[in-house]
Formats: sequence, C-alpha cells, structure tokens
Amino acid sequence: MLTACVVALALTGCGRSSTPPVTRSGGPPTAVPTSVPSATPASRTLVGDADVIQVSVSGGPGDYSFTVTVASPDFGCSSFADWWELVSEDGELIYRRVLLHSHVDEQPFTRSDGPLNIQPNETVIIRAHMSDKGYGRTVMRGTTASDFSAAEVSSNFGAGLETQVPLPTDCAF
Repeated sequence: MLTACVVALALTGCGRSSTPPVTRSGGPPTAVPTSVPSATPASRTLVGDADVIQVSVSGGPGDYSFTVTVASPDFGCSSFADWWELVSEDGELIYRRVLLHSHVDEQPFTRSDGPLNIQPNETVIIRAHMSDKGYGRTVMRGTTASDFSAAEVSSNFGAGLETQVPLPTDCAF
C-alpha cells in the first residue's frame, strides 16, 4: 500500500486526482479525461479517445432530442470520431448518430439528433467511437428525468455493437 501511495504521489499527489472526480451510479468516483484543444492537430493534447463530455436533452416522453458533445483527437479521415450512440443498460443499441467527417479544427464538437423514442426513467449510456481505436473511455449515463453524469463502462460492454449498422461508409474530410 505504501509503495502504491508513493507511486501515486509521484504521478498526481497521494489522495488527489489530477482530473476532477465524478461519481458513477452505484460505484466509486472516476476521473473524467480532459482536453486542451488546439488549432494544430500535432500540438493537441487529449487524454482518452472519443469521450462524451456533455449531454443535453429536450422534448418529451418518446420524442426526445439529444445534444451530445464529444472531445476526440481527430487528425483527419485516418483517425476521427465517427459516431456517438445511445445504448441500453443491457448493452443493446438504441440509436447511433453517424458522423461523416473529422472534426480536426472543432474540438470539442457538438451534434444533435432526434426525436428518439426514450422514456423519462429509461437509463441510457451515451458513448462515442473513434474510427481507428474504438470506443472512448468516458461515457455519460442517466435518464431524461434525472440528468446525465460521466461514467465508465467495462471494455466488453455492448460487445458486438461496433459492427452493427448503421456504420459510416466514408469520410468526407
């Protein structure tokens, strides 16, 4: 334990995290990756991959629109956030918003879609995907009735969804 604390102290300070803590539903606090966007991709520092950093919802039961903000280390068509999706707690795909171009000079970026048939107390996980790396580590979990907060899911959550349609067919730029 002492060795772990010494290592942690060397990296971030014992008992502190270098990123703000957030509480997962039913679990301990987790760290939220942060980003420092820049106009030049080579100098951009981004911790994580395609991470969902904010969600807002409008509308009513069975007719909600979701506005999702994603931070991702886009470098063009070879590496870009190519979708965000809503997934049930059971790992079933509810909806996928396919993105058809990179967002090199727009970080973080926000995209909306709807109306979606979601009920007020239906818990959903919203996550983003990188074309060359897979799903990001930070997702948002919540309901339209209670709001959304940052969370992490296991690496095997929603296994098989990465190949489920709809999928991007090309990258415009």
